[in-house]
Amino acid sequence: MNEAARRAVIQRYLDAYNAFDIERMLAQLADDVHFEDVSGGQVTATADGIDAFRRLAEQGCRLFSEREQRITALAFDGDTARVEIAWRGRFAVDVPGGPRAGTQAALQGRSEFTFDGLRIARLVDAS
Repeated sequence: MNEAARRAVIQRYLDAYNAFDIERMLAQLADDVHFEDVSGGQVTATADGIDAFRRLAEQGCRLFSEREQRITALAFDGDTARVEIAWRGRFAVDVPGGPRAGTQAALQGRSEFTFDGLRIARLVDAS
């Protein structure tokens, strides 16, 4: 798969993420996808396989009333794309010990997408 096709897969995934459309997100993933969320250098969430990813995505949808990931830079290295991301969101619920419902947040992060054919096989989000 060429870089343009991989970029299109990433954009479809992000468009689905921004629209809270879990089914469209999952359509871009390999069945045995591995996902990690890393915050401050610590792994805060993982999912192995499409069903585990679905559960994690459903939790994320309940946490935010709005959210957006936007690509600010993108570089390819073989089967891996390294993406700089601008993220913003508004919490839908109070987070114990954290932000309250209605709080807006924004951050810069990066995501690493590793491909197997036409699907994302590994996704690491870091902030």
